[in-house]
Amino acid sequence: MLTNFPNGISSYGVPTMGMGGIPITPGTYYFVNSDTGSDGNDGLSMDTPLKTVAAAYAKMTSNKYDVCLCMGYASHTISSMLTISKNRCIFVGVDGSGGRGYGQGTKWSMGVTTDTDDVAMVTNTGVRNVFLNIKFDNTNTLTQNIWGFAEGGEYTYFANCEFYKSTHLNSSTASELLMNGDSSAFYNCTFGDLVNTTVSTAIRPCVILTRELITGKVCRDGLFEHCTFLRKAANAACRPVYSTLATDVERRLVFRDCIFIGAKLGAGTIGEAIGGANAQTEGQIILKDCSAYNITKWSTLTGVVGTMPTADANMDTVGIQAA
Repeated sequence: MLTNFPNGISSYGVPTMGMGGIPITPGTYYFVNSDTGSDGNDGLSMDTPLKTVAAAYAKMTSNKYDVCLCMGYASHTISSMLTISKNRCIFVGVDGSGGRGYGQGTKWSMGVTTDTDDVAMVTNTGVRNVFLNIKFDNTNTLTQNIWGFAEGGEYTYFANCEFYKSTHLNSSTASELLMNGDSSAFYNCTFGDLVNTTVSTAIRPCVILTRELITGKVCRDGLFEHCTFLRKAANAACRPVYSTLATDVERRLVFRDCIFIGAKLGAGTIGEAIGGANAQTEGQIILKDCSAYNITKWSTLTGVVGTMPTADANMDTVGIQAA
């Protein structure tokens, strides 16, 4: 099937609609190919692709629903923190699947940088931006670079993305995702991994909720649906999701049909799936139809609610108590 789009986009069997497909918009489509591209190209076709995501973003116009299409057979290097402040921009990984929860063919990667302002690989503060089918892979060891993706946008939509940060495993403030987003939603995404072991007594969450780590931004009306949270823990102090302040969540943060997994080969059993230093006073963290494995409890934090099954003593490595 050949489908023509504005600016010459075609689809040969690749979905063009739906949660994992290439969206149809009135905006301009920019192609990025890190192997064959050049940032001197116009990026308007597969024959004249740009080389970097940063170059494509520079060409995108706020509020026009422009689309950045990243080819899925090469890693797209982010050489310094990509700050996305424009609105209604769409970033799509093109790997032919249109629906992987992890192992996406399109990978944005960051190695070691030297700029102390590089606190994350990507920081998003725009309105209604979209990220589809992308693995965010941050291996930066810079002291200040503690987050994989820093989300501070409004109504941001993520689907079929993986968030991976293999460094700062001894930290209680580092994480794959900093969640300061207002009405941000994550569908079929994976956070963390079962390979890299946390260090000592570090909490080292997959998702940290501390408000205003992005200035003026807070987790408000957030959603994780059909997402997976992975951690290989050195000890019980590890928490896949962690809050530090009583006001980290405003109104609600919902986990619906999510799975939390502590690695069987981890030296420790994770104490709680959702942890925190203070009871939530401005919102609730709500769990609905979730599962957890090799984790002792859902939470002891006031403000975490949900009806969850108790542990089945006949099932291996399942240790869950009602919230």
